[in-house]
Amino acid sequence: MRLGRVDMRRLRSRVGHVGPRHPLRSLLTVRDVVLTGLMASVERVPPLSPTRDETAAAESLVDLRGLVDLREAHRPVLSRGQPTRALIARSLMPSPWPLLLDDPATGLDVADREQLIDRLEVLGLTRLEPASVLVNRHLEELPPGTTHAMLLRDGRCLVTGRVGEILAGLQASACFDHPVRFTQVDGWWSVRTRRPAPAE
Repeated sequence: MRLGRVDMRRLRSRVGHVGPRHPLRSLLTVRDVVLTGLMASVERVPPLSPTRDETAAAESLVDLRGLVDLREAHRPVLSRGQPTRALIARSLMPSPWPLLLDDPATGLDVADREQLIDRLEVLGLTRLEPASVLVNRHLEELPPGTTHAMLLRDGRCLVTGRVGEILAGLQASACFDHPVRFTQVDGWWSVRTRRPAPAE
């Protein structure tokens, strides 16, 4: 597909996208939110009459996102992180390529953030596709399965490559204009400020 030479409706169904500003206004159940992915909408657009296979696929995605006990729950009873997980499941319904995640942990507390990252890791381990692109300002939130990274500053690419090489070098400090040091333990990244050497 080439931008400008493709039906945008077809393109929209091929690209999964989840962001912190996706609206969930209607009182849909978690399962119905996932099924709206069939219509590339966040509303239950009539007629939404999923087939048996589509319903089974939605149930599988609800289970994959760790929401199996909440399949009939509505938005007001969900925690901050659970709607995001439902939207990720929704974005996977049409089997997109790729999946774009734009700061999905924005506004989440520690528990919801860690559960979301765990589920992103499960996604990477259990599905060969889609390829996923995570846009994030907090590099310590990278799921352990992350393979490559690109650092952007002022809208320009500073460096791109394997994630371990990128974060182990000095490029991250240049990106943030602040001395930082990344370490990895059991696949998880953490960040600390580099302390300047004492003056002699």
